[in-house]
Amino acid sequence: MCQIIASKPNNISKIDILLDQAFGADRQKKTAYRLRDGVPAAAGLSFITMSGADIIASLQFWPLLIKDNDRSYAALLLGPIAVDNDYRGQGIGLDLMAHGLQAAKEQGHKRVILVGDEIYYKKVGFSRALALGLEMPGPVDKARLLAQELVPDAFKGVKGMISKIK
Repeated sequence: MCQIIASKPNNISKIDILLDQAFGADRQKKTAYRLRDGVPAAAGLSFITMSGADIIASLQFWPLLIKDNDRSYAALLLGPIAVDNDYRGQGIGLDLMAHGLQAAKEQGHKRVILVGDEIYYKKVGFSRALALGLEMPGPVDKARLLAQELVPDAFKGVKGMISKIK
C-alpha cells in the first residue's frame, strides 16, 4: 500500500538518489534546474510516496515569475517528479501530481508550468496550448513547455519570460 506524505528535509539524500536514477547524474544541467537554483521549494508543496519504509516517488513545486514588460505573474514550476523504476507504470506519478496540484490549488496558487511530454502530462490537466505565450531561458524544446490553470482563465493574457524569484 502506498501513501503520499509531505517530504521532510531528512528525505533529501534519498530523493537525490531517486532523481539521479530517473534523470541521470547530469540532471542539474537542464534549464529547469536553473529556475530552481538558489530558490527554496514552495512551502508545503514537496511530497513523497512511501511504500512501507521506502520512498518510491517524489515531487516538488518551485515558485517563479512570468515577466512581460512591466507585468509579472506568479506561477509554480512542477518538478522534478520521479518514480522508482520498480514502481513505474502503476499510476503512482499521476496520483502524486494530482495530490500536489490539489494542494497548490488549496494554497491559492493559480498557474503551474512544467517541461515534459504532453501525452503523459495531459492526464493531469497540462497542455501546450496554455503555454504558447511563454518563453523559458536557456535551451528548451518549446513543444515540451506545458501549463495548467488551477483557476479558470489564469493564463488568459499571460505571456512573457519565465524567471526565477530572486
